[in-house]
Amino acid sequence: MKLISVVSPCYNEEGNVAALIERVRSLFAQLPQYRYEHILIDNNSTDRTVELLRGFAAEDPHVKVICNARNFGHIRSPHHAILAASGDAVVILLSDLQDPPELVYEFLREWEAGYPIVVGVKHTSDENTLMYGVRSFYYKLIAKLTDVKVIEHYTGFGLYDKKVIDILRKDFTDPYPYFRGQIAEIGLPHKEVRYNQSRRTRGITKNNFYTLYDIAMLGITNLSKVPLRLVMLGGFVCALFSLLLAFGYLVAKLLYWQHFELGLAPIMVGLFFLGSVQLISIGIIGEYVGSIHAFVQKRPLVIERERINFD
Repeated sequence: MKLISVVSPCYNEEGNVAALIERVRSLFAQLPQYRYEHILIDNNSTDRTVELLRGFAAEDPHVKVICNARNFGHIRSPHHAILAASGDAVVILLSDLQDPPELVYEFLREWEAGYPIVVGVKHTSDENTLMYGVRSFYYKLIAKLTDVKVIEHYTGFGLYDKKVIDILRKDFTDPYPYFRGQIAEIGLPHKEVRYNQSRRTRGITKNNFYTLYDIAMLGITNLSKVPLRLVMLGGFVCALFSLLLAFGYLVAKLLYWQHFELGLAPIMVGLFFLGSVQLISIGIIGEYVGSIHAFVQKRPLVIERERINFD
C-alpha cells in the first residue's frame, strides 16, 4: 500500500486543527488502498494549538506533530515538514481550510495517471477582489521577468511525488526556500486542478503586508536577474536624460543670456528624481544581497523542540 504524507503548517490555529484532522481522516477512510500520515508542524503557537495536537496525536497514530523551538517564519517551517515526510507522495494542505482537503481525491487520481506534480490553482476566490487582482498582476509580472514557467494563482497546495521531494532534499540547499519557484525550476510535468478558494471561517489570517511582500520579493529574487539589469539600464537612461537636460539649459542660457534664469524648481525636481532612482536601485540590490546573506549563513530551516508519533 502506498503511503501518502499530508503536511499542514500551523500557527495559532486552535480553531481549525480539529476540523482539519477530522476531514483528512474522513478522506482517507474512503481511500482504503492508501496508508497515510498527517504531519502537522507547529511554529511555536501562542494559543492552545500544541495542546490540541498532543491530544489528537495520543488518540490517532496517523497524526504526527513537529513542535518548533521558536517561530521560524512562514517560509522555513512548512519546508522543513515537507522534507520530513516519508510518503510515496506528499500533499501540502494549509491548516486554515481555505483549500478544500476533498480535492486530494482528484490529486491522487491524476498522480496515479502519471503526473509527478499535481497542483491546485485558484481560478476563483472568495477573497477581496482587489487582492485577487493584485495577485494576478504579480504573477504576470513574474512571467515577464523570468524564463521559468510560473504557475499562476498557485500557493503550494498540491501533491508531489516522492522523486520531486527527493530532488528538493538533495539538490536544493537554500535555507530560505521559495517552494513555488523550486517546483517551477524542477520543470517536471504537472497537472493543474482548478478550484475556488473559500474565505477563512475560523481564526484570523497570519498574512500581513510584510509576509506578502516577503513572498513577492523572494519570488522575484529567486527566479530572475532582470531587476538588477533594469537598475543598470535605468542608470544609463537617467544619466543620458540628465546630460540632455543640462545641454538644453546650456543652449537656452547662451541664446537668452539676459532673460533666461535656471530657477530653483528644476534643480529640486532633478535632485529628488535622481535621489528616488538611487534609493529604488539600492533597495533592489539590497534584496539580492539579503538573499545571498541568508544563503551563505547556512542556517538550518528550523530547530525542533520535539516530535510526536514519528517513532
